[in-house]
Amino acid sequence: MELRHLSYFVAVAEERSFTRAAARLQIVQSAVSAAVKSLERELGAPLLDRTSKRVALTDAGVALLPKARMTLDAARDARDAVDEVRGGLRGTLRIGTMTSVSLIDLPALLGRFHRRYPGIDLQLAAAPAGSRMLADAIAEDAYDMAFVSIPGPPPAGVALRALASDTLTLVAAADHPLAGRDRVPIEELDGEAFVDFPIGYGNRAVADRAFEAAGFKRRVAVEITNIAEAADYVRHGLGIALLPQFIIPVRDDIARITVTGADLVWRMSLAVPASRAPSAAGRALIALIEATAWTDDRALG
Repeated sequence: MELRHLSYFVAVAEERSFTRAAARLQIVQSAVSAAVKSLERELGAPLLDRTSKRVALTDAGVALLPKARMTLDAARDARDAVDEVRGGLRGTLRIGTMTSVSLIDLPALLGRFHRRYPGIDLQLAAAPAGSRMLADAIAEDAYDMAFVSIPGPPPAGVALRALASDTLTLVAAADHPLAGRDRVPIEELDGEAFVDFPIGYGNRAVADRAFEAAGFKRRVAVEITNIAEAADYVRHGLGIALLPQFIIPVRDDIARITVTGADLVWRMSLAVPASRAPSAAGRALIALIEATAWTDDRALG
């Protein structure tokens, strides 16, 4: 049984597509298909159900997948041990991130890591559907780690490492009736129009949980995916917003107001697979991130 065949099978199982697996592996699709067929012949059982619309694991494939991952992890660890003895880490790290990560100077962080470990290939992708999508990708082993904002307990298959936190602050246009107040109970926001992110984003989840605990549901009038644009919608009177303090610009045409009676703490975490130990490359990046991070309402720097 060749490690290459196992790695191709795992890629197809995770991507649910031979085409996407081939793109991920940077080889032609026919080579992926041939490797999986060879593995099926060797094991004497079909591992994948193939149709024109989808690729799904058979019962044999479901049984093999965790064992294949363990075997590949053991081979990876063996290579890492040799690389460390030789004085240079190698490998690939697949990193997911939210579309806006203002708490972290991510280019500077990854640039520092790249200069320290030039033999490690960094693959970074932003998730357009927010932290929930990133968590699902971690659980499915599509990423080695991801920067996420997930309130409450982590999803199944995901472990969270706290990095930083901030408190969501109410932002209103300067001529809004609430603008002249320093503090407002959350109950007084019932019926207001909000500018917020789509469901699945960390900010949205924190706010929705707070309003649900207060006994009513918000009306989100404007949904955006770029956190930097939120204040612009607010200042033009299209709604109020709950934003982390670090992203709120200092302007005369918007007001900041503290919301009382609600848990509006927004936490940023590093998500990693719960059932798999990180590679030596992953451990090195995690160590650098955690050496740079604070968890007491201060930004990463």
